[in-house]
Amino acid sequence: MVEAIAVAWLLLFSGDFLSTFFYHVPEHVFGSLHLKTHHSWKKDFRHYAILTFNLQVLLDGILGAVPYLAVAVCLWHFSNIGVIAGLILGQFHVWWRHTMVLGWETPTVVRWLCLLLFITTPEQHWLHHQKTNLGFGDIFTFFELPARTWMRWLRFLRFHLRSCAETRVST
Repeated sequence: MVEAIAVAWLLLFSGDFLSTFFYHVPEHVFGSLHLKTHHSWKKDFRHYAILTFNLQVLLDGILGAVPYLAVAVCLWHFSNIGVIAGLILGQFHVWWRHTMVLGWETPTVVRWLCLLLFITTPEQHWLHHQKTNLGFGDIFTFFELPARTWMRWLRFLRFHLRSCAETRVST
């Protein structure tokens, strides 16, 4: 049982780390799929992450889930029950963090417990919907500051790459 709990936690932690730093933040800097499907002001987010069958939204969700699935494959031989539990908990967290648009508020006790465990609440995730430079870490809030630093570095890299490309074109 302890092994299953440890594997579930490791799956969620590692998956969130990889998804945040290798998909989510780079997509904010270099991509447009995530920004169009998750942050566009034109979107009505009601039931958005839960009930949509929009292919772009589904693709964005799948790309965000690939790191979790890769970690799941690596951890499967340690505890298949832990992997399944971690994937189920991760999916429930995706649904839960998008309940804010339905008018649901996290109870104070649950919000306090999430703060203590560094778990992203729907209110914190909604902040990310509204301000795309805040609220990184889909499951864990402690990825917020490193993700913002990573974003600044990637923006600098993008600027540098564009400058180099423009210099080559003009010469």
